Amino acid sequence: MIRVRWLPSFAAALMLLVPPGVAGAQTRIGEVDTTFKLIGRNDRVVVDRYDDPRVNGVSCYVSRAETGGVAGSLGLATDPNRYSIACRATGPVTLPEGGLPKNEIVFGEKMSVFFKEIRVTRLYDPEKRVIVYLVWSTISMGTGGAAFNSVTAVPIDAR
Repeated sequence: MIRVRWLPSFAAALMLLVPPGVAGAQTRIGEVDTTFKLIGRNDRVVVDRYDDPRVNGVSCYVSRAETGGVAGSLGLATDPNRYSIACRATGPVTLPEGGLPKNEIVFGEKMSVFFKEIRVTRLYDPEKRVIVYLVWSTISMGTGGAAFNSVTAVPIDAR
C-alpha cells in the first residue's frame, strides 16, 4: 500500500484559503444531466438552496454547471463560470438586531481542487429596504477579468 504523507497537510493548507465566516450549509434541490459522457458521470446543471444565516426567512437558489467525465467524477475538473441565482422570502424576513453590513459574503463553496470558489455576496440597500444577492466566482477564466455573475433582490417587507 502506498501512503501519501503530504496529502493531509496539503488539504489542511487549502482549507485556510476559504474566507472566514462563509457559510457552507447547502441543500441539493436537484440536478439535470445535459451531456452524456461514456466514462464518468454526465455533465449536468445542479440547483442548490442556501438559507441566509443572518437574515431569517430568505433562501437563495443557485443553479450552476458541473463538468462530468473522468475528471469531473474525480473532482479534478474546473466547472464553467455559469451561474444563476434567485432568492425569495420563504417566511417573514427579519434583519438581525445590529442590522446588516453594506456588503458581506454569505455563502461559499469550493468549485475546483485548487483555488476556484463560487460565492454569494449580500448587499444591503437601506434606502429601498431591499437585500440584493450577487453570485460570482473567485476566478474569472477567459473573461478578461470580468467574472460571470447573476443578481437577485428580496424586499425586506416581502412575504
